[in-house]
Amino acid sequence: MALRCPRCHEGKLFSHSALNLRQFDEMPVACPVCGQAFEPEVGFYWGAMYISYGFSTVIVALVGVLLYFLGHDPEVWVYVSAVAAAVLVFTPLMFRYARAVMLYAFGGTHFDPRYAKAVG
Repeated sequence: MALRCPRCHEGKLFSHSALNLRQFDEMPVACPVCGQAFEPEVGFYWGAMYISYGFSTVIVALVGVLLYFLGHDPEVWVYVSAVAAAVLVFTPLMFRYARAVMLYAFGGTHFDPRYAKAVG
């Protein structure tokens, strides 16, 4: 998923890079290409918390399994530190992809080729 508008697949969902830790969460109000609103209703993205929770759970399980097998079952503080570091590092991506999944799955908008390259 390229984090693009669900209607035209061209406009960016986020205003800044995920590496910009001060503004990684900023989204334009609407798609700059086709004008599709990125927040269908007030509070729409509250549901993205559950998707993000699922992503976090996968990261915790993956790091735990990798540490168990590759690290030969280290002490508990190693697990806690590794999981905390992994979740912190991946937070901007989890946030963005959780919102994108929410918008694509429940936003009520689907790809329409008529809107692609509508402006410019």
